[in-house]
Amino acid sequence: MRKVRTSKSKRNDRAGKRDINNNIGNIFLLGIASFINDVSSEMIMPILPMFIKALGGTGLIIGLIGGLRDSISSMLKVFAGYWSDRIGKRKVFVYSGYLTSCIFKLFLAFSSVWQQVLVFTSFERVGKGIRTAPRDAIIADSMPRKRGKGFGIHRAFDTFGAVIGSVIVFLLFWFFGLDFRMIILIAAVIGFFSLVPLLFVKEKKNKPKKISLILSMKMLPKPAKRFILISTVFALANFSYMFFIMMAQDYFLGWYSVGIPILLYILFNIFYVIFAIPFGILSDKIGRKKVLIMGYSLFALTSFGFAYFHSLVSFILLFAFYGICSAIINSNQRAYISDLSSDKLRATALGTFHTMIGLAAFPASLIAGILWQINPSFTFVYGSIMSISSVLLFIFFRIE
Repeated sequence: MRKVRTSKSKRNDRAGKRDINNNIGNIFLLGIASFINDVSSEMIMPILPMFIKALGGTGLIIGLIGGLRDSISSMLKVFAGYWSDRIGKRKVFVYSGYLTSCIFKLFLAFSSVWQQVLVFTSFERVGKGIRTAPRDAIIADSMPRKRGKGFGIHRAFDTFGAVIGSVIVFLLFWFFGLDFRMIILIAAVIGFFSLVPLLFVKEKKNKPKKISLILSMKMLPKPAKRFILISTVFALANFSYMFFIMMAQDYFLGWYSVGIPILLYILFNIFYVIFAIPFGILSDKIGRKKVLIMGYSLFALTSFGFAYFHSLVSFILLFAFYGICSAIINSNQRAYISDLSSDKLRATALGTFHTMIGLAAFPASLIAGILWQINPSFTFVYGSIMSISSVLLFIFFRIE
């Protein structure tokens, strides 16, 4: 006997389809916002170490700035994630975070000494600290069964913006002869357009929760805590990207010392965007742990390569591998911590994860800067050793 579908079941089907479309739409809207923001940010990032050096900064100062940029912002990530879980809202944190970053990029264009760069870039990353955990929670909620793919899609948008931004800065510098300050000003203006797609993001309705920050962190599952420890050790290896650019810059003269590092940075981002989605899908199929061990191991080899191989061909290969490492690691770490946490505490877990790896970024870049003053190759040997240590921890700990 055929079952007659009721009007209620039909309405539920239509509502379900709308929810699926909204969920997929969220990934693309957040991706577009990240794309525009990264066009803006990546017009600044490849020239930032050169801008700091032009204002009198040394390798140690660049390490200090690189570490503070990540660490100060990351202190906010756990608090933003916790408050997002507590009040049951995500979107307000995402929007205010992007807005904060846009404002301080604008201030950065008017820096006249490296101390101002330190302050403005640190506060620009505060915006990242506010938005990251709630945004990642929206992504995790939007694709609960295919988180690797969801984070991979978002990172692909993000990194494609980085490619476009890097190409634009190369064109503005090489063909139009604009100075660093004017390029940063143009980048800041572009950043404000990233706020538009966020207006259309539909967040999942979450009830406010009566939770405390310390208790929430204690309630995280043991596998999540173990992975946060492992990823923190790797963060000690993953010092600021600025050292990779400076290593390339030191082997070229004149305009080539600016142009070639920018092109290599573009190459890095191209490989990042190409491999972000495939490795996200691969982790969905074979498991995040195997893929992350692969990424950590490749980073160790890449750092070793930067320490000892210094020709144009070597740099081309090494920046390509650096991009593949980032594609393997960045999105899959977020997907893994999302897998290991509960719905109730997902933003708190993501915030704790981002905070710990961000706090590790300060000593990582500071140590890298100190070693750079002794011998630049020592910086990359250190990165290789710490990366291997994270692989050994991953093998030692049982994470299910």
